[in-house]
Amino acid sequence: MQKNAGVSLLVTVSVCSFRKGYAREYLETEQIPPPSTIYGFLLSLVGEEDRYKYVGTSIALAILRKPELSVVLRTTWRMKNKTLPAGVGNNRSPDYQEILTGLQIAIWVQSGPLADRVYFASKTPSQVDRYGGLSLGESRDLVNDIVWFPQWPHKEGYWLVHDPDGDMPLPVWVDHVGSKGTAWKQFSLQQQRLELPSAEDPRWLSIVSETC
Repeated sequence: MQKNAGVSLLVTVSVCSFRKGYAREYLETEQIPPPSTIYGFLLSLVGEEDRYKYVGTSIALAILRKPELSVVLRTTWRMKNKTLPAGVGNNRSPDYQEILTGLQIAIWVQSGPLADRVYFASKTPSQVDRYGGLSLGESRDLVNDIVWFPQWPHKEGYWLVHDPDGDMPLPVWVDHVGSKGTAWKQFSLQQQRLELPSAEDPRWLSIVSETC
């Protein structure tokens, strides 16, 4: 790995969904996974359970094309009645959910401790101590494959760019106990050439916790 080059990977997922924060009965999905979701994916990839360990890491994201959107009817579990087990009676209900198919997303991790661990995972995967399937989003949304250090000769994609006037509010950090500590930013998708962003490029997105 070249000094200060960080790491890059192309991830494909056959079926996935990234539910919008306030979606309820109709579960809408974002077109691209939020930065917080990508950060969680990277932690899972390297087998790291402490999600605070790499706060401050900068990542850059771009989808190669906009994935296909479909709607399915699925059963979701809720705790409406504490006297009943999960998934029984009115603790479950049918909901419509949007899903994406054929997601291809390019991820860059700026040089630093997390990039070093991702690089180590790419070279010696047998030495990574982790468990469970590797997912992007929900646990059912298994990653199909990863291409390490892909090449992008004259190819463009849709970049996730921090944009105060953008129409995509996405979390860069999620508070899993309530929502008070969730950090949101506004983004837009901008079509640009696929390449390693320079060190000061605004396409780098910093993973920042509200409590750190």
